[in-house]
Amino acid sequence: MIRRLPGKRKIAKLGAGLVIASMLSVSFASAQETLKVAAGQRGNWDTSVSEIGKRAGIFKKYGLDLDILYTQGSGETQQAVISGAVDVGIAIGTIGAMAAFSKGAPIRIIGSEITGAQDLFWYVRADSPIKNIKDTEGRTISYSTNGASTHGVVNAFIAELGAKAKPVATGSPPASLTQVMSGQVDIGWAAPPFGIEQMDRKEIRFLASGNDTSFKDQTVRIVGTNVNTLNTKRDALTRYMQAYRDTIEFMYTDENALKVFADWLNISVDLARRSRDGFFPREALNPDKINGVEKVMKEAITFKFLAAPLTEAQLKELIQIPAPIAKR
Repeated sequence: MIRRLPGKRKIAKLGAGLVIASMLSVSFASAQETLKVAAGQRGNWDTSVSEIGKRAGIFKKYGLDLDILYTQGSGETQQAVISGAVDVGIAIGTIGAMAAFSKGAPIRIIGSEITGAQDLFWYVRADSPIKNIKDTEGRTISYSTNGASTHGVVNAFIAELGAKAKPVATGSPPASLTQVMSGQVDIGWAAPPFGIEQMDRKEIRFLASGNDTSFKDQTVRIVGTNVNTLNTKRDALTRYMQAYRDTIEFMYTDENALKVFADWLNISVDLARRSRDGFFPREALNPDKINGVEKVMKEAITFKFLAAPLTEAQLKELIQIPAPIAKR
């Protein structure tokens, strides 16, 4: 069969169509909506979802450009969300978010950041006489910031395991290590990949994990936003959470994710893999369910973050996780 070449009119229409398609493509690329994201603890595998997804181009597919800044911990991140300085806060302590909400703060939960606390560990200098978490009377133990998951775990060490150390806010893992090695604090905290190489070199010694407490079954950190942002940028936040889900899938199914993470932090792929596989089970990063809400509220009351449990209506108002976007 001999096909006829299109006439001039058809060629013109075809050319116009290509131009329009090109213009639409350029328009979509230039119409990237910027979301400001604050994440606690730069370099932790779980808090790096936004960074990895941005570098891998996943958020861009959803029309989003992320402006990411890193904080010393949950307290700083939560304050940035409450003040409206950022659109999204990553790794806000669940207890802290509930406490702030109960006092009228405009914070809302749009996802679970991590369930369980096996990624958080406490350590001492290799030459420390401290042998276990109970052997801490007259000592000091670090956490990041007030209301953070590290703060909650330290309180649990005291209430559940009988630790007698005095809690001290020390900020980030590097800041905590400096204070431990200089003798300012007896027990430091860390989260991989930070701390692994120091343990390999026998500079520090593992003491306890957050999963040694009741936090092992709870969503200890959340993804949060300001209620005003939720009302005015709901579509963008829905796209953000879908890109967040897609990035987690990428992080656990594609070896390139380990390379993206390793290149960003200037560490080896092997160290990146040890961090992920040894401390961050995939299900722990499932953003779609807040686990152990009743336990979280009980802990919050015990440690005086809440005066009373939140009601069902309050929980419905606080927790508003966007539904997944259907795949086409």
